[in-house]
Amino acid sequence: MRQSPYVRYDNQFHQPRRRKPDYALRFMVGLTVVLLVAVVALGISTILKKPPKESGVQSSLTGTSDALSETTVSGGISIATPTPPQVAEKMAYHNPVLFPATAQMKAVIGQPSAELIPSTKINSQVVFSADTEIAQYARDPAVRFTDPLNYQTVPGILTFRGNNFRNCASWGTVTVEEGALEQVWEYNRLGSMSGWGGTAWTGQPLAVQWDYELQQKMNMYPDKRLKQGLTEVIQAALDGKIHFFDIDDGMPTRDPIVIGASVKGTPSLDPRGYPLIYVGQGLDNEAEKKMGFRIYSLIDGTLLHFQSCKDSRAPRNWYGSDSSPIINAETDTLIYPSENGLIYSLKLNTFYEKESGRITVSPETIVYRYLANNLSGVSYGIESSLAVYDHYGYFSDNSGNLCCLDLNTFQMVWVKNLRDDSDVTSALEEDNGRVYLYIGTEVDWQKNELDYMGASYTYKIDAMTGEEVWQTSQSCWTHNESDPNGDINGGMLGTPVIGKKNISDLVIFSYCQTKGLGSGNRLVAYSKLTGEQVWAYEMNMYSWSSPVDCYDAEGNAYIVMCDSLGQVHLVNGQNGERITYLQTIINKGSGNEITTGSNMESSPIVFGNMIVIGSRSSSVFGILIK
Repeated sequence: MRQSPYVRYDNQFHQPRRRKPDYALRFMVGLTVVLLVAVVALGISTILKKPPKESGVQSSLTGTSDALSETTVSGGISIATPTPPQVAEKMAYHNPVLFPATAQMKAVIGQPSAELIPSTKINSQVVFSADTEIAQYARDPAVRFTDPLNYQTVPGILTFRGNNFRNCASWGTVTVEEGALEQVWEYNRLGSMSGWGGTAWTGQPLAVQWDYELQQKMNMYPDKRLKQGLTEVIQAALDGKIHFFDIDDGMPTRDPIVIGASVKGTPSLDPRGYPLIYVGQGLDNEAEKKMGFRIYSLIDGTLLHFQSCKDSRAPRNWYGSDSSPIINAETDTLIYPSENGLIYSLKLNTFYEKESGRITVSPETIVYRYLANNLSGVSYGIESSLAVYDHYGYFSDNSGNLCCLDLNTFQMVWVKNLRDDSDVTSALEEDNGRVYLYIGTEVDWQKNELDYMGASYTYKIDAMTGEEVWQTSQSCWTHNESDPNGDINGGMLGTPVIGKKNISDLVIFSYCQTKGLGSGNRLVAYSKLTGEQVWAYEMNMYSWSSPVDCYDAEGNAYIVMCDSLGQVHLVNGQNGERITYLQTIINKGSGNEITTGSNMESSPIVFGNMIVIGSRSSSVFGILIK
């Protein structure tokens, strides 16, 4: 609840005895009273202008204020637009990497060029409630996302790439003294299911520091439940389980949640600090052949809701959910794209009683479907996670379409074809009042050949119009088979790094299979302004993992990159020079050490000085930056 500033007035006055008027004295007294009133008024004005300390309500986080103006957006929906305060105050749940908030959130949607108008590529857009089509849908209440610093009210990395801009998979500052990496723990309790083991793409861990009072109500092991300052790491895996462990030592914090179906993508935690996790499904190996996404209570692991994606309304008959969902805290709304070509929007109707820890959801679900010209079947499907600016959502699909979608009307704003498949999640940045989107493509269907070299197209795009600011490419190899499970795609599969602090002029992309099939990876830093290459870092092994940027207290940047041999690279973000690298070891310190099989196609996180990364082996590794 917002803590309003207040002024206490002392209203005790003493009535003097009546005496002969002294007009000079009266003049002096009057002047004094006027001056006192002016001083008090100035003091009140100063207090009222000072932003109050917050207590966890997202609408009052740094980057917003009580000064609201009404803005009319597409579809005729009016949204209260907050004016950023003049003074920013850092709260415990503000990520130092993103502090202070920089996005003004005032960019206005523009008119796309003729070739980007949705009707040139999209021939049908429908919103469903159950089987009923909703004419001229208008969300009420309207969703609105603000600066990514304000995405959450609890410390941690709660979704893929951290927030609605999808621009940060690190938390806090890093201290680099020795320039070395050390494997300090291994959580080796990931199993396998139907021949699939470990963690897959995108497979990013989550990390959270729970409110201590809430932590006492969770089904953690007693020693972990009582630990002050616990950072709990949460890893969904191909063994059909969600695993929980302590970032300090890699030891389990509680029993896994058994889903019974393999998870490839990255789950999301509730940004309000509620004990809820939202998790998708990557394979149809569940015993009853269910496919969809689930919501679990993290008080006791209870399944609260299952949303089936085996949906008769879907344009594609594959029902996975590899996307990492996004949650709008203010409106209690979950938005979840699916590989069946639909986007699900759930008004959760969350009930949470903090004192008891009781939590329930009672979702009201609507579904958005678009049909594109000359597309069918496998060409549909969304594997990327939704990036959001204000109420505009950005995603790419399997036909190579990059889409800007108004989330309050469920109408496309613009559609741009990227010339190849793009599963990578785009990253957003507001710069000098304009909003830019960075994205790239795989090398997938450019040629009808088994093995070939093609172009991984790379873009900077004006997110408000779809206009191409600059475009470049890197040559990459790819391997395609008639059975997609045998494909080894080259090109871009990792989400780009939006440079911050001392590298705020750079954007960094990762390209895989640059030296041939199964080999070579290239990190390339481009000038955000011109698209010209500033530096490149060459690797021998390929990687589907996403690079992660982290920063020391002086703003110096370090890039963490993991590869398909289980190597972890630490790179100077300013010049692209390698600082060090580490080969992870399975069963380190035992008589059965293994240095192969740790294909890291998942993406890592960096929390303080600790890197956490899963692999296709049975292990998640804790790597210390020294």
